[in-house]
Parts: sequence; structure tokens; C-alpha cells
Amino acid sequence: MRPIGLRRRVIASFAIGALLLSAAMALLSYQLIRTSLTEGRERAAVRAAHFNATVVRAGLTAQDPDIVEILGSLETTGDRQVLVRRNGTWYARSADEGITAAIPAALQDRVADGEPMVQRVRSGGRPVVVVGVPISSSTAFYEVDSLAELERTFRTLAVVLTAVALMTAGAGAVLGWYVTQSVLRPLTSVAEAAEHITAGLVRTRLDPATEPDLARLTTSFNHMVDELADRVERDRRFAADVSHELRSPLQTLSAAAGVLTRRADRLDERTAAAAKLVGEEVDRFQHLVNDLIALARGDQPLDRTPVDIAALARDVCRARHQPTDLVHVDTDEPVWEVDRTRVEQILTNLVENAEKYGGGPTAIRIASNELVVEDQGPGVRPEDRHAIFDRFVRGRTAHDRGTGSDGTGLGLALVAAHAAAHGGAAWVEDNPGGGARFRVRLNGPVR
Repeated sequence: MRPIGLRRRVIASFAIGALLLSAAMALLSYQLIRTSLTEGRERAAVRAAHFNATVVRAGLTAQDPDIVEILGSLETTGDRQVLVRRNGTWYARSADEGITAAIPAALQDRVADGEPMVQRVRSGGRPVVVVGVPISSSTAFYEVDSLAELERTFRTLAVVLTAVALMTAGAGAVLGWYVTQSVLRPLTSVAEAAEHITAGLVRTRLDPATEPDLARLTTSFNHMVDELADRVERDRRFAADVSHELRSPLQTLSAAAGVLTRRADRLDERTAAAAKLVGEEVDRFQHLVNDLIALARGDQPLDRTPVDIAALARDVCRARHQPTDLVHVDTDEPVWEVDRTRVEQILTNLVENAEKYGGGPTAIRIASNELVVEDQGPGVRPEDRHAIFDRFVRGRTAHDRGTGSDGTGLGLALVAAHAAAHGGAAWVEDNPGGGARFRVRLNGPVR
């Protein structure tokens, strides 16, 4: 299972934290508001019941009182029902619709004993508050107040608070995203700088003034890059100096080997074979030295000129004794602003690589800012596709794709270096028709 990224974890943490906090606040607010409104409604019902009970008590003092008429004189709303129980008989302003059944027997007994009572119950599936007020030993006044409207208010309140909690969680996610953007921005700059250094721009630096809180990281990173650049420069100079120093004795050895080769018919068989072997190894050594010098000069500025890439590719084919019809132009702009010498070496090395390890090139394609060389060999294993462009890397890949005994191990490294100098990159992939497909992208100049 793929681990969750830091950005998502931070955003999720902010969103969940905001949701939990807002949910807790919403629940607390709901409970407080519900308790406050319910108690306020009960107090209002108790006050109204005691006032109405006083009116009923005054009306019952008359000679032969009409209890229904007395109840009709009370000011009540449709949500409030008033009743009187006198000598075991119920009196109401309208027909009994189960209201008397809503009054608990225990509450009636307590009121009959002369104790005012208040209780919340459900009647007909609706919440009501029942208030009982004793008037005399044989008479009690009851008021049943519906809480249905209050319940609707509570449901609306719950929906509103839930929506607020969800919006708060969304706001927390947005805040988390903003925080991660702000926090990870310096790390993104470090990652981009590292990518530039990997691409060959070893002089890339971070600006310490951009993020003062990360000044130590920036300073350490720049110091590391300085050390790396110095090491690369020392290695480059060493390789260049050694290569130049080897050129003179190599030329002498090459001349001597040439003399031996030309006079091989005058030598015995073993000596002639040894002379031929010496000549081949001297040529290979000279090729290696030339490649090292080319790598050492890789950081020099490009000499960009308009170059007909298709014509250059055909020239390379002729020089390598390959048919020129291998070149396919898939772009309307075959003339590019590039360093002709470096691009020629890119094409030459890719064609030579295909000859040695891929059974020969099958196509050279020129697309928009991209060169493609295809071969018919066994291809390159996925685990080797990055390492194959490193210096002196042949090993398993070369042995799978060819003899592995010739070549300097620098051909594809030069291809990658020249591509990076053009602001591009080089990589290899499977050819759908079998074999390997080497791609080189050439972008604008590196500044």
C-alpha cells in the first residue's frame, strides 16, 4: 500500500481537527441552547398555568359556576390546552382528543395531594409539557402546552450547526493546504535546486534571504553544492590533464603500431597477431582518451548555429556505413539552433551503440526537438535504464546486448552530457517492434 504523502496528512489533520473541534462546539451549543429554550418554555408554561389557575379559582367561587365557560374565558393559543378535574370529572373547552390521557397518573396523584407539578411527556407522538396546579381538595387545574414548534426549532438548529461544522472542516482543509504550501515551499525550492544540480547545473544556489527561518538549511545546502562543484571541477581538470598527457605517448604508440601492422606480412604468425592486437588496443585506448577529453570539455559554452539535423544524421549514417534511408523526419522544422559538434557526437555514439549492442540501427527519427535511434537488439532491462548513461557502465547490460568487450563505456555518458548541455535529457525505452529506443531531447540553451 502506497504511504500517504506529507501534504495530504497535514491537510487531513487540519480538516479532522477542525471537524472535531467544530462538532464539539456544535454539540455543546446545541445542548446549551436546547436546555435554555426548553427551561424557558417550561417557566413560561408554569407562569401561564398559575395565572390561569388563579382565574379559574376566582370563577369557581360563584354560585353554580359554569366550568367550561370559565375555561373559555382564558387566553390560550392553539398549542395550549387547559383542563379542570373536579370531583373526578374532566372539564375542557373542546372535545377531549386524548389530552387527559397525556397527563400521567402519578402527576395527578401529586396534584390531588396539593402539590403543583411540571412534567414533560409525549402525547400523540408530540412532546408536551404538563403543568398541574391544585385549586382545592376536589379541584385541580391542568395545562398541556405543546413543544412541537420548539422541536422543529431544534431540528433546524441541528441542521445549521452540522452545516457549520462541515464548512469549518472544509475551511480547516483549505487552511491546511495553505500551511503546507507555505511550509513546503522552501523544501520545493531545495528539491528543484537538487534537480538542477542532478542535470549538471552544479552552480545552482539557494537564496538565504528567501526564507530566514531556514537560513541554516540554505547555508548548509549552498556549502554542500560548493564542495560538490569544487570536487567535480577537480575531477574534470584531472581527467583533462591526464588525457592530454596521454595523447603524446599514444600518438607515438599508434605510429609504432601502424608500422608493425604495415609490416605484418614480414613477421611470423605469432608476432603478426601480437602486432595486430597491440594496434587494436592502442586505437581503443586513443578512443577512450578522446572521449575523456570530450567529457572534460562538457561544461564549456555551446556554440549554437543553425543545423539541418536531417542532413547531419545522413552524414553520420554515411560515415558509419549505414543506409541514409534510416533517417525519418517527423517535424516541419528540421533546422535547429544547436551545437553541431555535440549533436553529431550524440548521433554517432547512438548509432555506434546500436551497431555494437543492438544488432544495428533500424531507424533514426527526427521529431520536434527530439532525436530517436531504434535498434533490433534485446533491449535494456528496466533496472538498467538509468545506470546505462553513467560513465564506464557496461557490465550486465552490455553483455546482454552484445559482446561487451569493446567500447569505452563512455559513449552513452557523452550522449547524456551533451543532451544536458542543451538543457535536455537522454533516456531509453522499449521499442514496440522489439529492441531498444534511445531518445534525446534538446531544449533551449542552459543559462
